[in-house]
Order: sequence, then structure tokens, then C-alpha cells
Amino acid sequence: MSTLVPAIGFGIVTASILAVAGVGFTLQFGVTNILNLAYGDIMTSAAFVAYLVTSAGFSVWLALVAGAVFGSVFSVLLNRCLYTPFVRHGTRLFGMIIVTIAVSLIVQNSLLAIFGANFYSLQMPRATSVHVAGMVFTTVQLAIIGIAIVAMLFIHLLLRYTKLGKAMRATATDPDLARNCGIATDRVIDLGWAISGALCGLAGVILVMNVTSFTDTTGAQFLIPIVAVAVLGGIGQPYGAMLAALVIGIASELAAAIISPDYKNVVAFVILVIVLLARPQGILPEIATRKEVAA
Repeated sequence: MSTLVPAIGFGIVTASILAVAGVGFTLQFGVTNILNLAYGDIMTSAAFVAYLVTSAGFSVWLALVAGAVFGSVFSVLLNRCLYTPFVRHGTRLFGMIIVTIAVSLIVQNSLLAIFGANFYSLQMPRATSVHVAGMVFTTVQLAIIGIAIVAMLFIHLLLRYTKLGKAMRATATDPDLARNCGIATDRVIDLGWAISGALCGLAGVILVMNVTSFTDTTGAQFLIPIVAVAVLGGIGQPYGAMLAALVIGIASELAAAIISPDYKNVVAFVILVIVLLARPQGILPEIATRKEVAA
């Protein structure tokens, strides 16, 4: 029992990172039906951008902004210059998965060529420990949780209370109907990739804030839990991803405490398989309907 409570604390931190990453991943699929398996490598790229910023003597807060901006710009350019042309030429879901895997390999090998297979870490301010309900958090971990809460609140307000959010939900539900209703779907897709890319970059930075070191493959190794979050929450459903992140984050850390840290990704994979077999639509109902699109 003495190890379970701290594990739950670690799980909350992991869930915070997964929530930011998972919502970004599922937003990308929601607006374009592209399962972007290069997502983890874009996270790593953003982490290296943050590393360069902190190494130059700037604060980690500026590094967070730089990582988010990089992820946003890179994702929009990737979709416009590569993914969209393939889709317009008739490439289907499986074909696009192959394309994203190719992008993943290109990005990963580019990082390897530039930075080498070395270990890097962000220049972080000194962290102190804070005790909360039997759980121990560092001030950096509390900052990660706070960043995730702010990011999720932003997504909630965006999707529920803005015209752009409604347009994104409409485009995700039925792009043809949305287009016929006067929605500029191409612009919505660009903005959707910009927002999801920013979440991807932000997730990459807070991920490496929570570890002692990272390499060119750190983001790719985090991809299985991200996909598990997206599937458990329901592909294309951000609210489901938020809830799924909490489930998988805590479950994986409990498995690490009870069995072995080597089983963290195994738990995510097992949950992924079970959900695909038992409830492939995810744990929440769809958040948008054809009626909402036409409204």
C-alpha cells in the first residue's frame, strides 16, 4: 500500500502528459482522418527545440512556447505539403499510415544525424518536493499538471464556445455536409492541425521536463500510450482522450510499482487491444452529430 499512493501521484503526472499528447493526436485524426504515426517524433523534435532554447540561457517557459510553436508550424506544413496531396490523389487510410511511418523514420533519422544517439536534458530550475495527500510531487511535476489543466481547459472552451470549435466538430463529423453549410473546411483543417500540432509540441516539452534525460527516440517510445489513449477515448473525441489519459496514466504507473517499470507500455498495449475488441468506438459517445453540423 505504501508504494501504491506514490504510484498514483506518478500516474497523475503521466496522465497529464498523455492528456495533452492524446488530445492533440485525436484532434488530428478527427479533422482529417489521418492516423499520424509520426506524432511521437514531432514531440521529440519539439523537445530538442526546447533543449536548444534552454541551452542558450533562456527560461523553460520560453522553451515551452518555442516547442508549441514549432509543433504547430511543423504539423501544418507537414499536412499541407505532404499528407493533403496524398489524400487528394486517393490514398486511403492504410496507405496514409505507411506515409506517416515513412515521415517518422525520416524525422527520427534526421534527429539522429543532427544530435547523435546521445542523452540530453533540459536546463531546469531547481525543483523542491511538495507533499499532497500522501503523494510527493516536485514543483516541476506540479507545473506539468497545471500546464495540462490549462491546455485542456483551452480545448474545452474552444470546442464548446467558439465558432471555430463548432466548425472543427462539424468538419470531423461530416466534412461534405460542413462544406455545403458554408464552412471553409480547408481553413478549419489548417487551424485544427495548428492547434493539435501545438499540443504535440507542448507534450514533447513537458514529457522531457519529467525525465532526467531524453534521446532521439523518446517521443516514438511514448507513441503506444498515446494511441491507446486515443482509441480508449474514441478516435477523434478529445473529451474521451482526456478521460482515457487518466485511466492509462494511473494504470501504467500502478503496474510499474506492483510488477516492474518494464510493464508500463505493456499495460497501455493490453488496454488498447481490449478496447479494440470490446468497445472499438471508445468509452464515450460521439460528441458531435449530424444535427449539430447542420445547425
